Amino acid sequence: MPKMKTRRAVAKRFKATANGKLKRKRANLRHILTKKPHTAKKRAVKTDYVHEADVARIKRCLPGV
Repeated sequence: MPKMKTRRAVAKRFKATANGKLKRKRANLRHILTKKPHTAKKRAVKTDYVHEADVARIKRCLPGV
């Protein structure tokens, strides 16, 4: 059976941590930032983790994780 290919779009968006969680970047920090509250921008800068309901789907796309 051939090796599974990594989905490159998923590989660029998610990184695995040492204990197996998946990190992701938060949205809403690209443009039109003047009308967004400071607290929302601060919150969007922080890294977030993938919800446990979605972890299996993303790990299927990343065979090396």
